[in-house]
Amino acid sequence: MSEHGFHVHGPHDHELEHAAHGGHGNFGGRLAVITAILATIGAIFSYMSGVTESEALRLGNDASIRRTEADNRWGQVLTTAGQLHLAELAAELVPDARRAHFQGEAKRLAAERDAGQRAAERLDAEAIALDQRSDEQLQRHHRWAQATTVLQIAIAMAAIALLTKRRWLVWGVMVLGVLGASLGAVAWLQG
Repeated sequence: MSEHGFHVHGPHDHELEHAAHGGHGNFGGRLAVITAILATIGAIFSYMSGVTESEALRLGNDASIRRTEADNRWGQVLTTAGQLHLAELAAELVPDARRAHFQGEAKRLAAERDAGQRAAERLDAEAIALDQRSDEQLQRHHRWAQATTVLQIAIAMAAIALLTKRRWLVWGVMVLGVLGASLGAVAWLQG
């Protein structure tokens, strides 16, 4: 209101006053509450999407590290196997006085090779398990991201419904809200 008692307001002010006094069956107020709820759920889903993506990347990185460690072990196994063959050959070719030395060396190298092979196989199995866990987390990430996207579309539709005053669009908002929440529930249950 101006100082001379003359009151001027625009269409937006009129809509705010109308909504505050229960205009349109308080259509705007209800839609605002629904939008706030969808936005809150969407924010949580977006956070969970980021968490699961980070976890998938970490697990994939750990799998790569294990695979590299396994490859190094397999290289050591091959080197040791080559040394073992040389020690066995030497035990056959050297005079009897030195044979016991090379037989002992061959026995030590065989044990070292076998231990290295077991370690490499264990690291390979760990890498496979980490890759599987990474894939599972990536699937969860996709579900969270899908849920977030559907909720964002529902929020945009709510804005359109509010601006156009099309009540039938609210049904679309509700359907998309339920669909987004359901996708989020699926992501939650995958964990």
